[in-house]
Amino acid sequence: MLIRRPPDIASSEITPESAYLARREFIVRAGGLGAAFVGATLLGGLGCGTDDVRAEPRDGGSPGSATDAVTTAQASAQEKVNSYEDITSYNNYYEFGTDKADPRENAQQFRTRPWSVTVDGLVKKPGTFAFDDLVKPHTVEDRVYRLRCVEAWSMVIPWQGIPLRDMIARFEPLPSAKFVTFTTVLDPQQMPGQRRQVLDWPYVDALRMDEAMHPLTLIATGLYGKPLPNQNGAPLRLVVPWKYGFKSVKAIVKMSFVASQPTTTWNASAPDEYGFYANVNPEVDHPRWTQSRERRIGEFRRRETLMFNGYADQVASLYRGMDLRRNF
Repeated sequence: MLIRRPPDIASSEITPESAYLARREFIVRAGGLGAAFVGATLLGGLGCGTDDVRAEPRDGGSPGSATDAVTTAQASAQEKVNSYEDITSYNNYYEFGTDKADPRENAQQFRTRPWSVTVDGLVKKPGTFAFDDLVKPHTVEDRVYRLRCVEAWSMVIPWQGIPLRDMIARFEPLPSAKFVTFTTVLDPQQMPGQRRQVLDWPYVDALRMDEAMHPLTLIATGLYGKPLPNQNGAPLRLVVPWKYGFKSVKAIVKMSFVASQPTTTWNASAPDEYGFYANVNPEVDHPRWTQSRERRIGEFRRRETLMFNGYADQVASLYRGMDLRRNF
């Protein structure tokens, strides 16, 4: 479900965790999509507010609009959302350490203001944008998405953020731009994990332009109606819900539009284990983890992993004709 907030009301003022969970409980008990529509309308209305972009279902249904792509992804909203504690205490963020608890412990003093993002490459309007200048022209939206880690654990997270396609439109990419690269801040003084050569810093990942422009792709600025915590990628984090979590670059300071497929951090580090696309695919195992099943944080039993993390109807058409085993 997509809930559009009035632009003059801070998310933290209207969706604290207790209220968010109570709202979801009401929607589920009231009877599914009809009640979801009512609940969304009361809080600001359904819809993506963007032009039509087709997303053809994998199994033969009719193509849908950008709004349909987002509202159909409401399947996640019928699942139990993980708690704020789960989401903010169990993290992979190697810049702050390799244990799951390290990011929360080591990121508390990380400074996210002032903050700026440089946009360069194949665009008509490059530049360096302060955080407020980058974010304020846009309406922040609520999105409930599944998150699937390549390590075979998962969560359901209520994000707040800006559709990446809306942000990209401001920069006016050239037709020759086929990929967009995202780079994390390089600051070993504040990020103790960057003092070790666990990876080649700074962290870099990328999307094909059609993936970046898909209506589900989000630049997250918050979760649970609160500003994005440091350990979750503050102040700006990429969220691509049909891909494994390592694609979700955190603490973004640069976006570069390029013509050729760029080198990405994990793909360069271990190309046999981490593909460029990183689409969730239960039929292609990681050498160290089966991908057919996953452990939802907070649950005892494992559950089956869904193709494209359950978003196949919205995104499968992006990969039509591709060998998804080879292009993993």
